[in-house]
Amino acid sequence: PSQVVPGADPSARQLCFAWGPAEVLVCETLFSRRGGSPSPGEAGPGRALLPGVLTGCLAGTGEGGPSSSRLFVVRKDQDIYIQTLRKLFNESHGIFIGLQRSEEELAGKSRKAQLVQVSKNYRSVIRACMEDMHQAAISARDPALHSQYSTQVSILSAMELIWNLCEILFVEAAAAGPLLLRLLDWVRLHVCDVDNMVREVLSSENPSKHELFWNVVDVFVLQGRMDEARHLLSKEASANPTSVNMYKILDDLMKKMPVPSLGNTQTLTEMELKWQHWHEECQRYLQDGTFASNSHMESICKILLGDEDAILEKKEIMTTWYHFLVTRLLYSHPTVKPMELRFYAQACMDLFLGGESSPEPLDTILMAAFEFEMHQVIKECSIALSNWWFVAHLTDLLDHCKLLQSHNLYFGSNMREFLLLEYASGLFSHHSLWQLGVDYFDHCPEYGRVYLELHIERIPLNTEQKALKVLRICEQRQMHEQVRSICKIMAMKALRNNRLGSALSWSIRAKDAAFATLISDRFLKDYCERGCFSDLDLIDNLGPSMLLSDRLTFLGKYREFHRLYGEKRFSEAAKLLLMLMTAHIAPCSFWMTLLTDALPLLEQKEVIFSAEQTYELMRCLEDLTAGKSDKQKFQDDDVETMKVEMLRLALARNLARVIVKEGTLEGS
Repeated sequence: PSQVVPGADPSARQLCFAWGPAEVLVCETLFSRRGGSPSPGEAGPGRALLPGVLTGCLAGTGEGGPSSSRLFVVRKDQDIYIQTLRKLFNESHGIFIGLQRSEEELAGKSRKAQLVQVSKNYRSVIRACMEDMHQAAISARDPALHSQYSTQVSILSAMELIWNLCEILFVEAAAAGPLLLRLLDWVRLHVCDVDNMVREVLSSENPSKHELFWNVVDVFVLQGRMDEARHLLSKEASANPTSVNMYKILDDLMKKMPVPSLGNTQTLTEMELKWQHWHEECQRYLQDGTFASNSHMESICKILLGDEDAILEKKEIMTTWYHFLVTRLLYSHPTVKPMELRFYAQACMDLFLGGESSPEPLDTILMAAFEFEMHQVIKECSIALSNWWFVAHLTDLLDHCKLLQSHNLYFGSNMREFLLLEYASGLFSHHSLWQLGVDYFDHCPEYGRVYLELHIERIPLNTEQKALKVLRICEQRQMHEQVRSICKIMAMKALRNNRLGSALSWSIRAKDAAFATLISDRFLKDYCERGCFSDLDLIDNLGPSMLLSDRLTFLGKYREFHRLYGEKRFSEAAKLLLMLMTAHIAPCSFWMTLLTDALPLLEQKEVIFSAEQTYELMRCLEDLTAGKSDKQKFQDDDVETMKVEMLRLALARNLARVIVKEGTLEGS
């Protein structure tokens, strides 16, 4: 179906668009429809149609001058943004994971009971979510919001109705006999309009005189709730002594009505025989005119006999054709077999609708279920429902029941995996639900990892906490390329914000030597400008990580020199400083800084540098000054020249002191 994008006007301007994983970006161009030239005026009000997009969402509108254009984000799966549906997605995720981890070795009745329980758990989540949505609709003051919530309640109700029927027919696979009891429970649970009517009648002073009294009795009979119907009829007998005899006979018929048992207490043949005798007894009373003086009781007797016309007269009370189907089966074919359902279902739908209205999508889905066309059920649900949650989880459950093993799609993946991939892809467009999508991809053996790699790269890394969460997911799954990509992105963000410590930490985690070198240079540059290091904790604890690049090694060792100097371990500091220069670990641009750092050591009272070490420092100083061109020397300021002269003087004095000291030691 086509979806209207509010505010866009394709008749005035040409539109361009780009597809995303779960969204479409639509924007107005500056080209008009008339001649392809830039439009001089602002786009007028109108509507754009996007075929195939299920749900449209106006994400942003840019108001501007005559040449402004507007951007729209059209989301394919809008349901994941509804706050009250979060419970559905979150709690069903736990059920899904539990099912994947369950003991596959369980066989026979144990495995079936386990799968039925899983199905009931899914239904309980749908119902809880529906109740929350109903409360939200009641408390909503905005009419539009109330309408939205009410629509969602209807959708969730339909989802539970379909799921429950699939549970009975496919998961539990109820046999003839118990099948009818399950269908009765199904109708009683989902056709609940009668509950308000029952409360109204029972709360009145004289229930038997209430205008809806017989409607309530009829509903109880139509749903096979015999005990409740008999209880109400007893009130009628008490209020009208003339009808006592009729009541006793009808009460006896209702009491004796045979029903299938859930256990193996009776065979189908015994059940059919009992039912036939009871049916004949009902027929006899009706033909004798026992209930002729009371049209209501006579109508009930006809319903007990399965009279089609009598049941159809209660069409307005039943409200749905599937209620009519179950009532008809109860009083005409109580031992119906599963594969016979399709014939009765089609006949009942035709009779109930009577050509007055065409089947709704819900009718089509239920009919496909009664026909045991589970693939058709999944297909119709995919078309009718506004998100992939229902079909993804139902298909997964049916696959665990070994009911979809033979059905593969022509493009490679099986139906279960295809639907789970679609559902998980939708979750990844949400700012927090994407975490659930990861587990769904994990349980898609063929394409799950590929999808996860593609989607996880598109997650916006707004905070370091979120980035660490994504990183942990990637590391757990050995997604090394994605780990490097995330670390590089976060390192670049930190560098742009001048957070050098964070940037260095991310680059080390990414094992990116080039980027670590760049950040190390920034640290050294900052040190030259400010005279101190930032993020000392990080630099002091680099450990083996400093070997990632030469510059990072130098940064770590240079910081170690400062630490040794601060601890007054001058000899060790001097050796380390000399090693940094002679081993060519230090960049040449930093040599002057290192030589300047040597000055306090040269001026110490105690001689620290040996003669050989002093000669090495002299050579480094001469190499540094000799490497500069005349033009560079001319441009050097007085401070730089003064530093060189001070270093030469300090080195000469230190050399003299060393020679004297070493000569004295030799002489002694």
